Amino acid sequence: MGRVQDKVALITGAARGQGRSHAVRLAEEGADVILIDICNDIPGVGYPMATPEDLDETVRLVEKFDRRAIPAIVDVRDRPSLQQAVTSAVDSFGRLDIVVANAGICPIGADYPVSAFADAVDVDLVGVLNTIHVALPWVAPGGSIIATGSVAAMLPNAVNNPGNGPGGAGYGLAKQFISQYVVVLARQVAAQGIRVNAVHPTNCNTDMLHSPPMYRAFRKDLPDPSRADAEQIFPHMQSMPIPYVEPDDIAHAVIYLASDESRYVTGLQLAVDGGALLKV
Repeated sequence: MGRVQDKVALITGAARGQGRSHAVRLAEEGADVILIDICNDIPGVGYPMATPEDLDETVRLVEKFDRRAIPAIVDVRDRPSLQQAVTSAVDSFGRLDIVVANAGICPIGADYPVSAFADAVDVDLVGVLNTIHVALPWVAPGGSIIATGSVAAMLPNAVNNPGNGPGGAGYGLAKQFISQYVVVLARQVAAQGIRVNAVHPTNCNTDMLHSPPMYRAFRKDLPDPSRADAEQIFPHMQSMPIPYVEPDDIAHAVIYLASDESRYVTGLQLAVDGGALLKV
């Protein structure tokens, strides 16, 4: 306990899923948190986003550990609003040590229009850049910046599989860019003692995975696959006999990268993938 004691962390996509797990684990280890989420549906994505009530629940879970939480309903694509929210929260806390650029969508499937490509790139890439670039002037020496990538982007045909549609191509492109971006940025801020790394999950047990578009992507042989249908195929992605990892599995990696345990680790691509990349 106390691995990030009295530090301040910014987490996007914090209302549920991986973002909530990161926020709760960071609080458990002693951090105060800034919680950003859109808390509104994005037309055309094909599954519901988090709600204001979800964000309130994340705040409640953080406060169970006697840590402070400042929530803000902000779209990471809206850089001026993000700038305002982060500035206000950092002014309140007086510092910023950890950035977890986690918010993302995956409008995967051949039946999506080309606008899904723009949606995926805007949230999964532009949103990550907005988050990090807005936060960067505030990050203290010794701080840690962590971006959520994806093992899927490291697999063959990540951007050119017609079955994944334009949204899947945009998702893959965004995550591929993130893997390069963290290395280049890590070089720029190393002299300040700031570290920049990426975490790349495989299938993760969240609402993004458990959605009709994702079920159809894994079971193209069925017109309307159920969760049970998809879970027959999910284990094929990993070398280990698991359908997916849990959000806490990713949060453990985030805690490591946020803490001084990784004080000399930067530019890393950390896959939490159950051996998915062993199949490449």
